[in-house]
Amino acid sequence: MHKGYLTGPVLGALWLVVIATTAAITLSFSTGAAFRPQVLLCLIWGAIAGLVYVRFPMRRAPARLGISALLGLSGLTGFGPVLIGADTSVQAVLVTVVVMAVVMHPSLAAILKETPFAALTRHEFEDAVIRFCTGFGYIFFTAIVVIPFYVMVMTSLKSQQALLQNPLDFSVDLNQGAALFRSYTELFRDFNFGTYLWTSFFVSVVTVAITLAFSVPGAYAVARFRFQGQKAFSRSILLIYMVPMIVLALPIYIAFSVTGLRNSILGIVMIYPVTTIPVALYMLQGYFRGLPTEVEEAGLMDGLSRLAVIWKITLPLSLPALASVSLYVFMIAWNEFLLAFMLLDDPSKFTLTRGVTMLNSSEIPRQHLMAGAVIATVPIMALFLGLERFMTKGLTAGSVKG
Repeated sequence: MHKGYLTGPVLGALWLVVIATTAAITLSFSTGAAFRPQVLLCLIWGAIAGLVYVRFPMRRAPARLGISALLGLSGLTGFGPVLIGADTSVQAVLVTVVVMAVVMHPSLAAILKETPFAALTRHEFEDAVIRFCTGFGYIFFTAIVVIPFYVMVMTSLKSQQALLQNPLDFSVDLNQGAALFRSYTELFRDFNFGTYLWTSFFVSVVTVAITLAFSVPGAYAVARFRFQGQKAFSRSILLIYMVPMIVLALPIYIAFSVTGLRNSILGIVMIYPVTTIPVALYMLQGYFRGLPTEVEEAGLMDGLSRLAVIWKITLPLSLPALASVSLYVFMIAWNEFLLAFMLLDDPSKFTLTRGVTMLNSSEIPRQHLMAGAVIATVPIMALFLGLERFMTKGLTAGSVKG
């Protein structure tokens, strides 16, 4: 039998380690000052806070608020969960105190919600553990996504002098105004990044068009028609992905060199759909199978040809799937690097990923490389976040029949 007076301190101690580590990393990156979690003190303070939160229910909030405030103020004494560097500004110290006090109270209250001080039922114990794991999961996965992106953006906004003085200081001086974006201005002015953006956009759009032109009729044929080898073809569509692209790199390079397609946009447009058509076929055939055949049969009985049925009935009903496949193919083409690196040598024909690689040189300041990475990442990230609901709808629309 689990006890609340044991579960509360254990979860409180572990949760304070998570909060203190997150706060220390966040404050270090945002202010450039030195912050470090003190694990032993985190465990002690967290255990005390957890015990208070299970001992005093929600209606006795002053006790909970008091321990949270005391926990935050402990940072001023050097015996708090987060160790603050000696050269840290007063503003950063105050931010640390406020963050620890404000964040700890609602988060720990949510984890230990309805957790009694005495014996716990299995349901109460599992609920508390699940809430802790959920909170930890949110913080952990947010951190591994946000921190690299934050470092990339902040580095792109720094000057060469600031990077040389302290490469680990990711704070920026907002008083510089437009000078903050000088790395981006120099990329478009001196490194032809406007052309790279247009080339990547053009290649990605053409790849989407070619992929849909081949995959829509192919997926419809597999889903609707009966022919010899249909099941084998349907199951083997994704076999191409069992062969790593690096294995095919040399044959592709030789073939494109012999035919004169290397170092040309036409060659890139021809080879990219080879990598996207199989996955588009696989995604669309599942959706087409989920569409009711009665609707198409009604169209045929009304005198429509098979092609007219596909154009006027099937495709309008398949718009969610077509949108998700288009977005997925666009992302693959936009982010593709190996084939572009292997086949393109002329800087005037570089795609964006190939252009960013060109910046990885000792002769080019590091902030320019980070700015190029931001330029390559932000458009596709904005596109995905804006159309994510269509992609999710399209991926799940054909999963259930009836």
